[in-house]
Amino acid sequence: MSLVCKHGQPRAETAPGALHYLKATPETVHWGYFSPEIKPALTIKSGDLVHAEAITHHAGDAPELMFDEGIERIFREIDPSTRSPGVHIMTGPIWIEGAEPGDMLEVRYLQMTPRNNYGSNLAANWGHLYEEFGEKERVTIYELDPNANTAHALYAYDFPGKYLVPGTITNCPVCDRQPALPGITIPARPHLGTAGVAPAVDAPVSTIPPGLHGGNIDNWRIGAGATMYYKCQVKGGLFSIGDPHVSQGDGEISGTAIESSLNCLFQIILRKDFDFPSPLLETPRNWIVHGFGDDLDMAMKNASLDMLHLLHEHQGLSRDDAYSLMSVAADFGVTQVVDGTLGVHARIDRGLFPQKGVVKDLK
Repeated sequence: MSLVCKHGQPRAETAPGALHYLKATPETVHWGYFSPEIKPALTIKSGDLVHAEAITHHAGDAPELMFDEGIERIFREIDPSTRSPGVHIMTGPIWIEGAEPGDMLEVRYLQMTPRNNYGSNLAANWGHLYEEFGEKERVTIYELDPNANTAHALYAYDFPGKYLVPGTITNCPVCDRQPALPGITIPARPHLGTAGVAPAVDAPVSTIPPGLHGGNIDNWRIGAGATMYYKCQVKGGLFSIGDPHVSQGDGEISGTAIESSLNCLFQIILRKDFDFPSPLLETPRNWIVHGFGDDLDMAMKNASLDMLHLLHEHQGLSRDDAYSLMSVAADFGVTQVVDGTLGVHARIDRGLFPQKGVVKDLK
C-alpha cells in the first residue's frame, strides 16, 4: 500500500529503476552536518534503487568488534576538526534528477542488514537521567543474533570523563569490563536514526536535532518495510543516511540506541503530486507524523497540527471530524528527549479508511 494524492486520489505507480551501490568511504560521507554545498556522492533517477552503507559513529566503543577496514579508514582519514557541528556519519548526499524545492521524496526502505553482529549503547552526558547517575557515563556492548533477530549484552564498562568527541575510540580492550543484563534478550529492529534532505541554508546544519528536512528523528519504525516522505528544500534533494541503529525504545532515554552499522536498500521516488509539511512515515499498518519543539508541549502541538493536516488534506475529512478522530483513534508518543529539539510522533491506523485511500504496491 502507498500514500495517495490529495483527498484520497490514487497515484500512478513507479516501477523499480536502476540499482546503484553507494559505499561509505571518506570520499562519500560527511560527518556531523547537512549542507546544500556538499558535492553529490551519487546521482539517480526517480524510481532507482540504492544499496548504501550507513556507518555508526559509535564503532570506536568496541573497535575490535565494530571496525572493519572500511570503517577504520573513515575514522582514520576524516579530519576530526571537520566532524561538526553534529556527530553522525552521513552517507551521501544523493542527487535525484528533476527534484526541485517543494517536491516530495518518497523513500521506500526495503532492507536493513547489520554490517557486523555488534552494537553499542552509551548512557551519555546528554541522556535524560544523566544527573541521576552521578554524571557517570557507561557503555554497554551488545551482540546480535541475525538468525533470531535479537540482541543481548556482552559486557559493559564505565567511560571516564565526558564522551564528547565524534568518533571517540574508547580503548575498551584495556577497560574494566563488567557483566550486563544477564539472561535478557532484546528484539532487534534495525532502522535509521538520521536521514533527510539538505536544508536550504548557507551554513552547515547539525545532524543532532531533527527538523522539517528530516535529520535525527530517531523513530525505530523507520526500518525495512516502511516508507518516509521528505520535502525537498534544495534542487536535487541531496538525500543522506546515517546514525544506524539495531534497536531503540521510544524516548531513547539514555542518549543513544544500540548503535550499529547497517547496509540499506531503498528506492527513491520523486513526487510532485502532493505536499506535506513535515517528515511523514508510512508503515504497513499506520501513518505516522512527527512534531518537534523546544519542549514536549510544542512538539505535541506540532504533531497534532500535522496529523490534522494529514486527515483533512489527504483523507478528505472535515477539520471537525479529523479532530474527533484524532482524540479517539490516534496514538501520540514521545519519539526522543535527548537531541536538543524534542520529538513527538502521532500514528493512526490506515485500516480505518475506505480502500480508495490506498493503492497496492507494484510487485
